[in-house]
Amino acid sequence: MGDMSNSGFYAKNQRNEDNHAAGFGCSVMELRSLMELRGTEAVVKLQEDYTGVEGLCKRLKTSPTEGLAGVQIDLDKRREIYGKNLIPPKTPKTFLQLVWEALQDVTLIILEIAALISLGLSFYHPPGESGGESCATGAGGVEDEGEADAGWIEGAAILLSVVCVVLVTAFNDWSKEKQFRGLQSRIEQEQKFQVVRGSQVIQLPVSDIVVGDIAQIKYGDLLPADGVLIQGNDLKIDESSLTGESDHVKKCADMDPMLLSGTHVMEGSGRMVVTAVGVNSQTGIIFTLLGAGTEEEEKKEKKVKKQDGAAAMEMQPLKSAEGGESDEKEKKKRVHGSKKEKSVLQGKLTKLAVQIGKAGLLMSAITVIILVLYFAIDNFVLQKQPWLPECTPIYVQYFVKFFIIGVTVLVVAVPEGLPLAVTISLAYSVKKMMKDNNLVRHLDACETMGNATAICSDKTGTLTTNRMTAVQCYMGDVHYREIPDPGALSPKLLDLLVNSISLNSAYTTKILPPDKEGGLPKQVGNKTECGLLGLVLDLKRDYQPIRNQIPEEKLYKVYTFNSSRKSMSTVIKLSDGNFRMYSKGASEIVLKKCNHILNEVGEARVFRPRDKDEMVKKVIEPMACEGLRTICVAYRDFSGDPEPNWDDEPSILNNLTAICVVGIEDPVRPEVPDAILKCQRAGITVRMVTGDNINTARAIAIKCGIIHPGEDFLCIDGKEFNRRIRNEKGEVEQERMDKVWPKLRVLARSSPTDKHTLVKGIIDSTIADQRQVVAVTGDGTNDGPALKKADVGFAMGIAGTDVAKEASDIILTDDNFSSIVKAVMWGRNVYDSISKFLQFQLTVNVVAVIVAFTGACITQDSPLKAVQMLWVNLIMDTFASLALATEPPTESLLMRKPYGRNKPLISSTMTKNILGHGVFQLIIIFTLLFVGEKIFDIDSGRNAPLNSPPSEHYTIIFNTFVMMQLFNEINARKIHGERNVFDGIFRNPIFCSIVFGTFAMQIVIVQFGGKPFSCQPLNLEKWMWCVFLGLGELVWGQVISTIPNSRLRFLRRAGQLTRKDELPEEDANEDNEEIDHAERELRRGQILWFRGLNRIQTQIDVVNTFKSGTSFQGAGALRRQSSTTSQTQDVTNVSSPSHVSLSNALSSPTSTTAATAPSTTGQC
Repeated sequence: MGDMSNSGFYAKNQRNEDNHAAGFGCSVMELRSLMELRGTEAVVKLQEDYTGVEGLCKRLKTSPTEGLAGVQIDLDKRREIYGKNLIPPKTPKTFLQLVWEALQDVTLIILEIAALISLGLSFYHPPGESGGESCATGAGGVEDEGEADAGWIEGAAILLSVVCVVLVTAFNDWSKEKQFRGLQSRIEQEQKFQVVRGSQVIQLPVSDIVVGDIAQIKYGDLLPADGVLIQGNDLKIDESSLTGESDHVKKCADMDPMLLSGTHVMEGSGRMVVTAVGVNSQTGIIFTLLGAGTEEEEKKEKKVKKQDGAAAMEMQPLKSAEGGESDEKEKKKRVHGSKKEKSVLQGKLTKLAVQIGKAGLLMSAITVIILVLYFAIDNFVLQKQPWLPECTPIYVQYFVKFFIIGVTVLVVAVPEGLPLAVTISLAYSVKKMMKDNNLVRHLDACETMGNATAICSDKTGTLTTNRMTAVQCYMGDVHYREIPDPGALSPKLLDLLVNSISLNSAYTTKILPPDKEGGLPKQVGNKTECGLLGLVLDLKRDYQPIRNQIPEEKLYKVYTFNSSRKSMSTVIKLSDGNFRMYSKGASEIVLKKCNHILNEVGEARVFRPRDKDEMVKKVIEPMACEGLRTICVAYRDFSGDPEPNWDDEPSILNNLTAICVVGIEDPVRPEVPDAILKCQRAGITVRMVTGDNINTARAIAIKCGIIHPGEDFLCIDGKEFNRRIRNEKGEVEQERMDKVWPKLRVLARSSPTDKHTLVKGIIDSTIADQRQVVAVTGDGTNDGPALKKADVGFAMGIAGTDVAKEASDIILTDDNFSSIVKAVMWGRNVYDSISKFLQFQLTVNVVAVIVAFTGACITQDSPLKAVQMLWVNLIMDTFASLALATEPPTESLLMRKPYGRNKPLISSTMTKNILGHGVFQLIIIFTLLFVGEKIFDIDSGRNAPLNSPPSEHYTIIFNTFVMMQLFNEINARKIHGERNVFDGIFRNPIFCSIVFGTFAMQIVIVQFGGKPFSCQPLNLEKWMWCVFLGLGELVWGQVISTIPNSRLRFLRRAGQLTRKDELPEEDANEDNEEIDHAERELRRGQILWFRGLNRIQTQIDVVNTFKSGTSFQGAGALRRQSSTTSQTQDVTNVSSPSHVSLSNALSSPTSTTAATAPSTTGQC
């Protein structure tokens, strides 16, 4: 955490203590010790040392009402003495550190050792001519001197390839880290705060705040610095982030005025003077301590594969199939343990990588064993050669060569390109999504969005424009369809209305003149209040003079708006010593508390219950049915003697006199109906969850296209919703919830708790064959739990509070619903990009492994040499992942249903393509291997001695192999069986340049690669043949797409390779097919076999866990059905993930954890 800079900082502050902070009346240390006090202790200290808050402001040379003057010299001086408002970030890893980390890869280490042994042995020559010649004749004798000298080349070339791979990996990590830091700083810059400077309220980036600034705080803010409250209205703070206490703390200037950075404003508003920023604030002090702590911890964690800070951990979907995976997950969970379970794609990919890795390990081991046995039997049994001591190094050299071939098979089998493809695809998407107004905070959210099946959206601002305009009103017993002329209203009524609206709204809410001439006036602050202030202006009156007459600090008492009150009230003291309270809020709630209403001359008349019912029917419902939000404005007078008990809220907020009911219009955004239609086509259900009246909500839902007249759907309010889903004890029952949510489209008058209950209910539901993936939008502080619980939480960038943004995964910078549809498109595109890459990668892997294996078994040498395989595998992997992961999304992605969490990663079409292309490539390569020398009339390359020169024969095989991969890369662009593989290819310049670049590199390698690449230059005719055979891939691709999947029944089993549920689960519901007894027995055997394997794997994992002392988070954890597990704890109660995993792992691997929801049976 940059300890040096901090200690230097404190030393500098000590020097400043003497001259009392260079002209300011208090030093950093004095302010720090002041901020450590709480409650009455703090009030006493303030009073004794500073004569109250005013005295503190004087010493800090600031004005409680006008703030700092904002002169640059003064601001710089304050920054120099009291510090800047930023906590120095952890220093990023250097390029060399990243290189060192990339070198930790197990496979690469094995290769390096093998290459070094090979290199060392190549310089050894057995003593005496005769000894050398009598060694290992089985492999065609040892070559002449000149060729023996070239023996070191292969070892050196392997080392060089390893260096290339390491540099590429390190560079990718480095650029990824850089990109993420950019993203982090972008998120930080987004946070602005309201500060008073030179009597003007301005928005400042949080980092520009200095000690002495007067900050305006309001509901939903995340406090950016420490401060002392000057004046507050009904202020409640959530200090749980610092103290761990979940109860909200009431703050007021004479009881507990201390406000701390990093805490959340849950209710009310106020003004504070900033007393500590950056490393001196309470959060900063904790960060500084943490910085020292983490460095010690890191020394202990040398064994663990570390990632670069929280950001990169989010970024790294999976490190490599063998290395440090469990630690990776553990670390990632530690970073945001409060987030959801692993993302869908990640889970499937990790499982796939582990499976492929195991298969590769098996193949490579068999290859090495066969080669060694063949060599030994051939030389020592059939030819009865004795083992000569002087020949030992030669034999060892052979064994090392065999070992290198084995390791190369492993290298090709393990898809290192997979994590790279995921990372590139996600990073590319995140960058592009910024342009589509999606600021992604958690990378996996981007991909999860592609699987979304439900979106629970707010109404105001997301589906509507959030530009409120008063269009109808009811006052003086008349319902005006448009805003009346002020002359038609009684002056008394008008005065009461104008005063009520002007004073009983946040003073930060204003209507400013338009930016451009002829534009609409600018609305600042709460949009509903802006609509009411607009009504004042429409009535030819002005609110500002009234506010100037009674400034904010003169307001006697403020009951701020919150989700339980659904109203706001302000008390002012009148000149005669009495009090008047103005109130406004949701019309049906405020009208219930009214027992009088003003008539046409402004006199109060009795307002009976039946009058209320009539008003609801004749005024409020018709307004609501037109999609208007109805607000009731009321007032009440109190006697000053005796003064009422303001804390007795129920009796204070009662017996009101209604002034008027206003109908405020918030038009639907023009692009929303189309976006919702796209969602419905894409198989996503959109639900509206709003705090508005049911009729208003229904009217807006019809305009948006969420509901269509005549459909069977539910539109209910919060009360009815709770009645339907709770039992007699008031507990939510999943069974009841399952009867409600599938048809629910509109939930009106809902509280944030209802929203959280709905999201949890949908996620935990097991009635559908797939677990629902839910996205939620939220802007309020209380939306935090729902945003956290959802699979993807969207916070509003403009209207959203800091608390909501903190809990979210993606921030919508334009608050627009259609941006969510773009996120769905990008999410699906990520999934498809990975599938494209997988299809290409697995074809290369299957073919290369089989060729190396069979070649080694039959000819004792792999037709594709180690260096060639490294080129094919690593370089083409890296390039291919870049090429296929950067395909731009198209509208057609929204024309299909979501894949769902249980669908195999490799679909039957992909399996068909992988097997089809694999067979084609194997036929071509084996034909070339065994009869190629006859076709091209060249020398055979088979059975060549140890360090013999490269042959044209094997060069043609290598070149044809690469050409086939190149053209198959074009085939891999389509994974749903489309015929036109060139469609939109020029929209992706990266793809085109990579294909041409790889082709150019291949020409260089073949023509000039020589001995290191085991290549012999080819003439034009042979090149044409190689390209021609490669082009055959495109033709063959068309043939494969002609074969219908239904003909290939076995593919349905193959497609379930990466099934996330256990086999017994899917066995239960296989389309209810008729299965004969023999097949059933076979399947039961399979299940028992898998179960046995699973048990062994889990036991091995647990043993390894205890050995290494790290948490059980790797492949074993995946075998538990993480697809259907849900968080059983409530959002607020986050338990340590490592304990959960271990206890789950120790239970039977075939059964899901008892605590979690039962699994679903999905069918692909």
